[in-house]
Amino acid sequence: MPKRPERVLDVLSREEVQALEDASKNERDKLIVRLLADTGIRVGELVGLRTSELVERDRNHYIKVRGKGDKERLVPVPRAWRRLLRYVEKSRPKDTVSDRIFLSQRRDRRTGDHEPLTNSGVEQLVRNLGESSGLGRRVYPHMLRHTYATWALNRGMNPIMLAQVLGHTSLGMIQRNYANLTPADAHELMARLLADE
Repeated sequence: MPKRPERVLDVLSREEVQALEDASKNERDKLIVRLLADTGIRVGELVGLRTSELVERDRNHYIKVRGKGDKERLVPVPRAWRRLLRYVEKSRPKDTVSDRIFLSQRRDRRTGDHEPLTNSGVEQLVRNLGESSGLGRRVYPHMLRHTYATWALNRGMNPIMLAQVLGHTSLGMIQRNYANLTPADAHELMARLLADE
């Protein structure tokens, strides 16, 4: 049986993520890019976030995410915490009854309230930001999840911890999806680890 070709994930550099954020027209869109890239949460988890799911515990900051199978997990947001609070308090539409953090700019015709942002709305947003930022390739939200996971592993995050953050129930997903790390990645990590001795 012929060997299957190695699958390499399409990921973005930190500079390309910044270019997407810079191309965003408002704080909502900037924050969406930053959360997807810095937490690895799924689009459905992002659009489902509610204002009550900003959690502070022991001076640490998290978002409570409902993942596949309606399982809840806490995802750390140390860098985005202040931005999230500021957005909820100052930039999110005040005249809404919805408790969703991210709302569409469209209003429901019947109620006049802002509609919750949808998966397809985020997918279109990221695709448009990819085009307007001049990256020269197709960009999609799940690419930001792969980007986060690859970046976290390259920076030395424990795969068990990464599986927890991403909401994977086993390490098998991590091994299958992120086996694209190169020998150069391993060399750099080993050099960093040994330098600390």
